[in-house]
Amino acid sequence: MVKHYRPPGKKKEGNAARYITRSQAVKHLQVTLPLFRRLCILKGVFPREPKKKVKGNHHTYYHVKDIAFLQHEPLLEIFRDKRAYEKKIKKAESKKNPDLANRLRTRIPTYTLDRIIRERYPKFVDALRDLDDCLTMVHLFAALPALGREKLEVDRVHNCRRLSHEWQAYISRVHKLRKVFISVKGIYYQAEVEGQKVTWLTPHALQQVLPEDDVDFNVMLTFLEVYETLVTFVNYHLYHSINVKYPPILDPRLEALASDLYALSRYFDANSRTSVVDSQVSNTSGSEQVEAQQKGTPPDESELRLAQLQHHLPSNEPGALMRLVEDVAGEDEEDEDTRECKKLFKNLKFFLSREVPRESLLFVIPAFGGVVSWEGEGAPFKEADQSITHQIVDRPTQGHKFLSREYVQPQWVYDCVNARIILPTENYMVGRVPPPHLSPFVDNEAEGYVPEYAATIKRLQAAGRNEVLPLPGVGKEDLEDPQKLLVEGIIDRAEANEAAERKRKMILEQNRYLDELKMEVDGVRSSSTAPDNKQTSKVKEAGEESDPDIQRVVQDHANMSKVVMSRNKRKLYEAMEIGKKRKQAHVDLLKERKRKIEVAKKSGET
Repeated sequence: MVKHYRPPGKKKEGNAARYITRSQAVKHLQVTLPLFRRLCILKGVFPREPKKKVKGNHHTYYHVKDIAFLQHEPLLEIFRDKRAYEKKIKKAESKKNPDLANRLRTRIPTYTLDRIIRERYPKFVDALRDLDDCLTMVHLFAALPALGREKLEVDRVHNCRRLSHEWQAYISRVHKLRKVFISVKGIYYQAEVEGQKVTWLTPHALQQVLPEDDVDFNVMLTFLEVYETLVTFVNYHLYHSINVKYPPILDPRLEALASDLYALSRYFDANSRTSVVDSQVSNTSGSEQVEAQQKGTPPDESELRLAQLQHHLPSNEPGALMRLVEDVAGEDEEDEDTRECKKLFKNLKFFLSREVPRESLLFVIPAFGGVVSWEGEGAPFKEADQSITHQIVDRPTQGHKFLSREYVQPQWVYDCVNARIILPTENYMVGRVPPPHLSPFVDNEAEGYVPEYAATIKRLQAAGRNEVLPLPGVGKEDLEDPQKLLVEGIIDRAEANEAAERKRKMILEQNRYLDELKMEVDGVRSSSTAPDNKQTSKVKEAGEESDPDIQRVVQDHANMSKVVMSRNKRKLYEAMEIGKKRKQAHVDLLKERKRKIEVAKKSGET
């Protein structure tokens, strides 16, 4: 077959007209490759995968409309002007003219990303859906040291730290934190904001070592530039949704002591008091103005202003300072999860020792209704306070102990948060090996393996809700047995008879289906009307075990169904089977490990 070539001058069609390579895009925009990468990150333009790669598989392709979108971007001109000024500054420095260089530095063009954020996220829900990576990046750079060689400045790190604390303070104030998990990578958090689940990762409070050649910090700093603006927009919207001014004005003394979360809680408390006072003052001032107009005397504005200023400053009581959401929106607007989280640590008072992760616990405990303090300056109350109920300690021994409080490890707080109940503290005492820290992001029922401690927590949750759960070694089918429920006094005799009749009918239908399936495999046509004696025999055999070859019949039926499948569906079905076998192998491995651990414990005891 003769291959037809496109004559010169004819218009391109198909993928050749819709996609261009990265080198063609850079040449078309007349920019350098680093600037092209920066533009793509700022505008949210990513490479495409065309069905047919015209230039070969070793090229990166972009859509023509995306490149046209970048071509009309005003930032492109600003970057070009900025590059021209940098050349002028470099030329002035080479000519040893520092005055001209400084004057040019003051005139260098600047830009903001506010318009780009509004373009990329026209709705607030869109910004919340894209907030996972954003918060993770901001929390990461908030924990990094400032390095001049990587262009990581101190102001950048402080700004990331401020944004992360503002986000955590809002989540703690409105009690929207749902899950917490501590891993080797860091601490995972999940919050629910306006119906959207936001999950982010924060690094541990350790000294961070930056790799030299493995990470391209220019690309990461470009992403961070977008993420800082996005988090600022989100915090602004969330703070105004609860009638709190943004950006917050914090106590400089607490900021110097690295107590930003506590300073934000005081700011929230002062704003809530101010909003209540302003509403009261507006109401009273309106009535007083009417009375003043009737009496002919002007109202005293100094007294009203003095009352406002007095309520601007919160009192020095720890209960008032750490109370986060008592004056916010009404209780009717809160959902069930928020009310449950708000009351988890209610009437509990915590004190943090110096070796525990302070920032994480200052974020988690108030988010679930608790009052917390720490060891150091700026704390709301001291360690000798007799009203403290729990002290968080992470050391092998504790010298001085107060009898009026319980000493627990930090894992107890996180396990209580994930279980939504107050767990017993015996296993979390000082010096003991705590139970396994289970991930709340794993569905044990779907995985097919339920850890022993997860079953214990489930029974404690059921006991708190007055539910009936099967005992260890007893299945759900035993719990659903009406005779056992009747003996235990859970149901009466009439309900037991009805449940037994439903169970008998269900077993009868199941046996009938298996018999029809077997007859279909054997080539015998099943009849819908069977003799009465066969039906009575099935009723008698309902409680007995099925034939041993039922599994083989079901397997043969599955094989016949696989034969009539198309190739794609059969491959998909085989892939699903491989996934099920892999999951079952993982479950068997966990069970084998558990058995070996139990055997080792028994041998150690003997």
